[in-house]
Amino acid sequence: MADLHDLQAIKDVLTPIIDPDRQKSIIELDMVRDIAIKSNGVVSFTLLLNDPNSPKRDPLIQECKNAIKAIATVTDVWVKVIANSPAVATPVPPTNALQGIEGVKHILAISSGKGGVGKTSVAVNVAVALADMGAKVGLLDADIYGPNVPLMLGVEAAQVKVVKAENGADVVEPAFNYGVKTISMAFLIAKDQPVVWRGPMLNGVIRQFLYQANWGELDYLIVDMPPGTGDAQLTLTQSVPLAGAVIVTTPQTVSLLDSRKGLKMFENMGIPVLGIVENMSYFIPPDQPDKQYDIFGSGGGKKASDELGVELLGCVPLEISLREGGDRGVPIVLGHPESASAKALRDIAKAIAAKIQEQDN
Repeated sequence: MADLHDLQAIKDVLTPIIDPDRQKSIIELDMVRDIAIKSNGVVSFTLLLNDPNSPKRDPLIQECKNAIKAIATVTDVWVKVIANSPAVATPVPPTNALQGIEGVKHILAISSGKGGVGKTSVAVNVAVALADMGAKVGLLDADIYGPNVPLMLGVEAAQVKVVKAENGADVVEPAFNYGVKTISMAFLIAKDQPVVWRGPMLNGVIRQFLYQANWGELDYLIVDMPPGTGDAQLTLTQSVPLAGAVIVTTPQTVSLLDSRKGLKMFENMGIPVLGIVENMSYFIPPDQPDKQYDIFGSGGGKKASDELGVELLGCVPLEISLREGGDRGVPIVLGHPESASAKALRDIAKAIAAKIQEQDN
């Protein structure tokens, strides 16, 4: 817990920062609210802006982060942005107003701004790596329109059961493989059947997967989000208390641009972004393992990490064995544990676990 001296130190370093629209101190304008300091040195606060989508928003946030990080004891800074306009502002509920899932300690979203960046591959391998490290893990496939988790987790042929709970409610028993429980729309529809649903139906099934599945005791429930910033993302952020989000991108410029939008969406909803994963960082040819080719460019994830002030959790190379493992339902962290991709994904899983542990302290 912070004492008054700590809080005053934060206000002091923020006082010289000027709101670009009103040309007064953000402290004087009461734009900074809910300052909190965790025992691990993480500082969080809410920033009220008249226009949260203003192009001046990001430079202002970065200026605040830089000022607070200059305090010796600060390890990281999280900023929640809300609208300071009666026309659009709504009270932001505290975390405990969201409905948690009984027995689930931490819920984590793995997301991307666009499709085709290997987000599901990262989600599956991170889940399996965490389970292999001894954690109790669940994986919710929230990509309702393109559910691929069962294929990559080797449970494509699983038949999930619906049982009656003691209160008479229907409860879905997740499939289980490699130490990971999983629920997916793929279990409920024919293999070639498209899902043609509007938002309310999609929202309903995601909430059913969250609350009407027998997840049991879990250390982590990882949610593989669909690409973009639509209904599924809003349903998740407004339903359960998220421990954080991980953004998956490739080094390619178009992917990075879309990833920024996804990252900003989570920040706007008050969800801490734990970091960025750069997937397909480079290609390793199977016959020349000492060589690498930057097919999609290079350094994009590091550049985005620096500009956005979030950690680069790791870079995953593209290997044929990674693709083959996904197609065969054998995640590379188990099928080829000594490969460069597997080592990178295990390090990413460890980094995520460390971030979550920091929050708990």
